[in-house]
Amino acid sequence: MQIYWQETIFPILPSHIIGLLQKLSLNILNQLSEIRIRVNQPLLLVLRNNDYAVTDNRGQNYICDISDVDKVLQLITKNSLYTLEQELKGGFITIPGGHRVGLAGQAIVAGGKVKTLKNFSSVNIRIAREVQGCADSIVPYVIATSQRICNSLIISPPRCGKTTILRDLARQLSTGIPKFKFTGVQVGIVDERSEIAACNRGVPTVNVGQRTDVLDGCPKAEGMLMLVRSMSPQLIITDEIGRQEDVTAVQEALNAGVNVIASAHAATVEELLYRPFVRELVENKLFDRYVLLQDYPCPGTVTKVIEVKTNKLLFCLKTGVRVCG
Repeated sequence: MQIYWQETIFPILPSHIIGLLQKLSLNILNQLSEIRIRVNQPLLLVLRNNDYAVTDNRGQNYICDISDVDKVLQLITKNSLYTLEQELKGGFITIPGGHRVGLAGQAIVAGGKVKTLKNFSSVNIRIAREVQGCADSIVPYVIATSQRICNSLIISPPRCGKTTILRDLARQLSTGIPKFKFTGVQVGIVDERSEIAACNRGVPTVNVGQRTDVLDGCPKAEGMLMLVRSMSPQLIITDEIGRQEDVTAVQEALNAGVNVIASAHAATVEELLYRPFVRELVENKLFDRYVLLQDYPCPGTVTKVIEVKTNKLLFCLKTGVRVCG
């Protein structure tokens, strides 16, 4: 049976590693979230709730070497590392399907800034998932009227499903939701890391809705303002805000009457107050909703939905409180 991500992940892996993965059970493959290849360390799979070391034909842990890392890079870059210098500067490359390949090695620094990476020693392949319907529990809290969205911030630590949730929110809010008599709005996605829409040559490879325009590989701050000026969105969706320019762009979009749904790394709202720029958005209560996620029992699990202006708890996983508003 073909696992949905095989057609995009297998082409960037050495053939012998593909062979080892193909021998694994469907239960393991369906839980896979990351493939970790580190020089002189076991080939490690990060599953939903634990890590799994892949064994070779002798039943021993398969130990990766430098040739495994080099082969992955050759396959991703088609032997032309210099063509992806900008991506390497950020420490990752996004491949078709929206999967992010993180890299670690020796940094080349010029003028106090990282210019690129070389002598790679680690590769982390993060599996992107399109889970249609995963935002169903959030949708009632972010719809304000038939044509207006509550400005919302999706908050969670890494690997808790923020990007997957954003992707499904874009699909539903763009297409429309008859159940809630919501007709759909014009959505603009600023996809700086090519993960939300998983674009290939600028065209989304996942369903982000029929009224959605995507700026692929564009810096968030610049992209938000570009969309406001050129595409007249009613809603902008973007991932992982955190820099001063991101916060300024969110403020400008809101001032222009455009709703914003974004995400930020933190375990709690209180943690955001320790981030110097995002703190400004929190203190000024520029969002209408905070949606908090966790990875248990599975990524994308909603733990709380908070009405920002009143600090009212609209949903709490522990108590089962559900008050749409």
